[in-house]
Amino acid sequence: MKVYLTKNVEKIGMQGEIVKVSDGFATNYLFPKKLAVQITDANESYFASREKKIEHRKEVIATQTSMLAEKIKATTLILKRKMHDDSKLYGSVSPQEIADLLSEKGIGVSKNQVVFDKSIKEKGTYEVTIKLSSRLQPKLKISVVPEKA
Repeated sequence: MKVYLTKNVEKIGMQGEIVKVSDGFATNYLFPKKLAVQITDANESYFASREKKIEHRKEVIATQTSMLAEKIKATTLILKRKMHDDSKLYGSVSPQEIADLLSEKGIGVSKNQVVFDKSIKEKGTYEVTIKLSSRLQPKLKISVVPEKA
């Protein structure tokens, strides 16, 4: 069955694309959650023209996203935290803290886009992945240093 996606569906397609999916997946998952609309002979030309407009918009967004990725790669964050005597943090670094530090530098990302390989609980330098899209995932360097009392 051919459907027009009204929202991004992971591993299926992006918003505005016309994709072919199984009938059961469309009727049991995509249609009830309003993630897609069925393509019929009557509305196929309408959705095809919308797909072209959205394709152009995606190109513009991809350019902006790649520029943002370069900006993230060039950024190093220094995080000052209270520590025990053996250089362990009292807590761990949260994705929200990283998102807040990036927003202070003019880079807008949500905490859901911040991905840790492992939790940060000690002082040192770490690499954190920022998931901008499924293909574009720049890495960011974070230095955790003790806060001077």
